[in-house]
Amino acid sequence: MLQIVLQDVGKQFQQKWVFRGLNLQLEASGRYALVGRNGSGKSTLLKTLSAYLSPSRGKISWTLKGNALAPEQVYRQLSIAAPYLELIEEFSLKEMVLFHRQFSPLPDTLSTEEIIELSELTGNSGKQIRHFSSGMKQRVKLLLAILPDTPLLLLDEPCTNLDRQGRQWYMSLLTGHARNKTIVVASNHNTEEYTGEFTLIHLGHKS
Repeated sequence: MLQIVLQDVGKQFQQKWVFRGLNLQLEASGRYALVGRNGSGKSTLLKTLSAYLSPSRGKISWTLKGNALAPEQVYRQLSIAAPYLELIEEFSLKEMVLFHRQFSPLPDTLSTEEIIELSELTGNSGKQIRHFSSGMKQRVKLLLAILPDTPLLLLDEPCTNLDRQGRQWYMSLLTGHARNKTIVVASNHNTEEYTGEFTLIHLGHKS
């Protein structure tokens, strides 16, 4: 159970504030959607929540089961899917899952074959990811982010490149395999990326 608290947090690049004055409390097992237009700071805020970026001002704290986490410990507690994160395209789908199992807590209750079945890409198990369509690659990214037993799940525009069937698949996977996680979705107001149980956090661009 991971909780995140932001106190007057802002992020600045050169002279430009991407966001500032954020006071948020993301509760353990809560579901949140960061919504706003392009350039409003959604991806930057996700990177800040992951401790990949440090705030320019303010304070952000992470608490896991009542114990404070240092920023350098946060990455062990999260999974993320984002457009700027790449897959190893020389790997086949099966090799990608096997490789991921070495570093990420994928469920021991699921075999590699069962994980691939969940992607609905079973017929492409031996195909190199470089030959996948953009939608198929997005399925792999989401699969490897949603399934691991990590308390924090960050999803940046998760329905990117997904067709209608893919969007339905994503929501089913999220509903069935992301219980008890703190989930933060960044979205351009795409209601197919989050449900009504998500708390909306509106970001506006500030110069």
